[in-house]
Amino acid sequence: MTSSVLYLGDLRTQATHLQSGETIITDAPVDNQGQGAAFSPTDLCATSLASCILTIMGIHARDHQIDIAGTTADVNKIMVADPDRRIGKIEISIRFTDKFWTQEEKDVLTNAAASCPVCRSLSPALEIRKTLVWPKG
Repeated sequence: MTSSVLYLGDLRTQATHLQSGETIITDAPVDNQGQGAAFSPTDLCATSLASCILTIMGIHARDHQIDIAGTTADVNKIMVADPDRRIGKIEISIRFTDKFWTQEEKDVLTNAAASCPVCRSLSPALEIRKTLVWPKG
């Protein structure tokens, strides 16, 4: 088993990662009857996508002796209600640290970003926009 999720009441859950014991609290968003006091389940879905992209990039970076420490991903999740409430679009902007990046390094990391298992697992109906932002210069 991977995790266990406990319903706490008031539209909140506590998920426990069984191997490590780490926990995550979720709360329904304000626009869906919640308090918005923690990540919503759909927030976690979008955030998981960004975490997966960075992790896969990290694996490829390590294999090619590329340092990507400090790279960040900004995540924007857009909900739609046609016909049912769901995530309609996820926009992820990956920002690299201010250093010189060779074309080979950019190619390795760009290809890695395209091989994310979470992205491959999501519905083709979900629009995913990934932008890699390299420093100018």
